Amino acid sequence: MVTIKLETRINAPADVCFDLSRNIDMHTASMEKSKEKAVAGVTSGLIEKGQFVTWRATHFFIPMYMTVKIVEMEFPHYFIDVMVKGPFKSLWHKHSFVLEDGCTLMKDEFKIEAPLGILGRFAEWLFLKSYMEKLLKKRNEVLKHAAETPGVLN
Repeated sequence: MVTIKLETRINAPADVCFDLSRNIDMHTASMEKSKEKAVAGVTSGLIEKGQFVTWRATHFFIPMYMTVKIVEMEFPHYFIDVMVKGPFKSLWHKHSFVLEDGCTLMKDEFKIEAPLGILGRFAEWLFLKSYMEKLLKKRNEVLKHAAETPGVLN
């Protein structure tokens, strides 16, 4: 299993960062490179606790589908999404938002486990961790830019 922990300082209120992080349209914009698109469940706007979204994306030149569910949410402090169907053995992602020195510290704790036993563990070590970390960092850059740039949200 791979665990990735990231922290992104954003000069915006926690509620703005929280809502941007669970906004389906913002997620789509942040994953432009992989052509990620919501195709079932909540496909636009804000996703809420108990709701699902199915994503279609291309990673490693392979089209993939993944359904995630928001299993916990406490506005504007944190929410957790988990994969309920998709290409991994498991995926768990906690998004936390902490007010610190007048800014929001957005924290990601991301756990992913590849299928296929020892082959999956080798893939985690070889490329999956770095690939997923790069994806999360790119997503966070887009969220930070949107939260800090006047007019982007209007």
